[in-house]
Amino acid sequence: MKDVQNQKDSRNIYLHQVGIRGLKYPVIIKNYEGEMVPVSGEVDLFVDLEGEQKGTHMSRFVEVLTQYHKMDLSDIRHLLRDIREKLEAENSFCKVDFDYYIWKKSPVTGGGAYLAVGVEYEAALKGDDLEFEMTVRTPVTTLCPCSKEISDYSAHNQRAIVSITLRTSHYIWIEDVARIAEDSSSCPVYSLLKRPDEKFVTEKAYDNPKFVEDVARDAKLMIDEMEGVQSYIIEVESLESIHNHSAYARVEGVGMGI
Repeated sequence: MKDVQNQKDSRNIYLHQVGIRGLKYPVIIKNYEGEMVPVSGEVDLFVDLEGEQKGTHMSRFVEVLTQYHKMDLSDIRHLLRDIREKLEAENSFCKVDFDYYIWKKSPVTGGGAYLAVGVEYEAALKGDDLEFEMTVRTPVTTLCPCSKEISDYSAHNQRAIVSITLRTSHYIWIEDVARIAEDSSSCPVYSLLKRPDEKFVTEKAYDNPKFVEDVARDAKLMIDEMEGVQSYIIEVESLESIHNHSAYARVEGVGMGI
């Protein structure tokens, strides 16, 4: 059959990324206890394309992906290497987005339930160099210091999302990144709260008011102490309960490295 993708393209324009996006696919992630946990991922796979080649071969991305389910750093490197070889490209790229579930005990009663955090792996293989970034999006609670200061009683509080993106030289546990987000907030979020737990988190947030600016700065101080972080981005979005908008803060930095 005629292979249109391999035909010459007279425009001779190099494309930085071509491939497939949004493929739902099962992947396996190692958790903090060393167990292999299956999750439902959404996968993007790309290569670069030389200017004289008309198109890439979309089916080959899926053919290679079927050989991989684990998604630790060594597997991602091998996946990108095989994609690059299969597509005869110089560079290869992947992104995997999934929900990761952390078992959390209720703070007083001790009951447990899973808390979902959003995770994204993004990697590129250029020559022998693997570039890897991990983003963890953790729900937390913020309580407004201004509202507490000016009100005779109570203060408005709301859920916020702390998004931490780390470019790293080695793998950092998702749980550790989520813990930084929670420790930077007014109070963590729990999936299961009985009345004693609800009293605890309400009072904890009230005793620990934070602007989004506070959360971003406190998270930065903790990430600055982590080994293996080359650079990072911290974003905090508070889904305001009394405003018709979100509050937002962002900070970028360079880490300690290896």
